[in-house]
Amino acid sequence: MKTSPLIVRDARRTDRDAIVASNLSLAIETEGKQLDPRVVGRGVDRALESDDRLRYWVAEREGRILGQSAVSREWSDWRCGWIWWLQSVYVVDEARGLGVFRALHSHIRDEARRTPDVIGLRLYVEHENHRAQKTYEALGMTPGGYLVFEELWPERFGLSD
Repeated sequence: MKTSPLIVRDARRTDRDAIVASNLSLAIETEGKQLDPRVVGRGVDRALESDDRLRYWVAEREGRILGQSAVSREWSDWRCGWIWWLQSVYVVDEARGLGVFRALHSHIRDEARRTPDVIGLRLYVEHENHRAQKTYEALGMTPGGYLVFEELWPERFGLSD
């Protein structure tokens, strides 16, 4: 890897293909899931159209995207504020261990701290992804004490506007 500076910035529409590719790789690596690229592409398109849905940031060096993270928002009525959920966290293989996610996390955390009604950050991680868990703990994050339960309807994936 070159030693030129790492730049963290808001994602742009021109980053779409890199984000889609990273999301597809992320699903395979972390969950062994082969996602439909058309559905992921439409999902990324929608996010890039409106950051109220999902807001992406990318980390790049010399014009090449090396990592990404996104934030979705959850309103906490118990705490009267927004919790930003980090998701779609991905760093290309050759850039892992070089501080790419640390830079993304720092940038997003700083922005969240500057936003008065944001009260914290959360993320979920696969039980077996111990490397990621160690990374998150090194950044000061702690297990939240929750398990995530879900009910998904795959027949609806990519249908909603």
